[in-house]
Amino acid sequence: MWTDWSWLWPAVTASALISVALVPLGHRVLARGMVFADLAIAQWAALGILLAGNIAPGADHTIKLSGSLLLALIAVSAVSLVLRLMERHREAMIGLLYAVGASLATLIVSRDPHGAHRLTATLDGDLLWTTTGSLLPLVVLAISVVWWQFRLPEPWIKRLFLPLFAVAITLTVELAGIYVVFTSLIAAPLLICHLKGYSIAAAVVACFMGHALGTVVSAWMDLPTGPSVVVAVILTSSLATLRVYGRGRRPVPS
Repeated sequence: MWTDWSWLWPAVTASALISVALVPLGHRVLARGMVFADLAIAQWAALGILLAGNIAPGADHTIKLSGSLLLALIAVSAVSLVLRLMERHREAMIGLLYAVGASLATLIVSRDPHGAHRLTATLDGDLLWTTTGSLLPLVVLAISVVWWQFRLPEPWIKRLFLPLFAVAITLTVELAGIYVVFTSLIAAPLLICHLKGYSIAAAVVACFMGHALGTVVSAWMDLPTGPSVVVAVILTSSLATLRVYGRGRRPVPS
């Protein structure tokens, strides 16, 4: 059985690293009350991938990531301005930022015969077919996020949040897709940390279990990986929350 499924290990490893990297960032997103900002930034990171593919069709992976990071940083700058200058209407402005990014993405691929596939790839990702070469940047990202979350003083955590967030979104959107990234950021931190007061580590475990389950189900039943992981992460996070509630355990501080 292990021989039959051993080809999944890069995808499962990537899922673990994505969970470690995104859950702490998602916890901070929820604490800051800027939930739609992560979706908008993810959309602009995906826009950068599509734009780089149009400008340089034969571009290598590094060029695409550079375009994605550039657009993600632009979105981060816009979000930062909105949070600082338009606090009263920040959700509306961030919603408009997302809508513009999504519309530009559609326009960019509108004349491409493979445009629909490229657009779908930014939403659903291709996590099932993760290569070993994609893992090293995720390892560095996961270590950086853990250091940021648990070792830095609060002032530096605040200063580095948005730049680190932009890099994390850039490295994960192309691989996992916007839907998986958004769900990984929000589902487990919301249900386990913010609603039940349990630790970030518990949320990471629940998120990873959902990733692993969704990936295996996708491979087993030949289903799209992105939607499978999204549903599985929400399912495992919900079940973990219900189990915690049923056992009546005292919350562990984050």
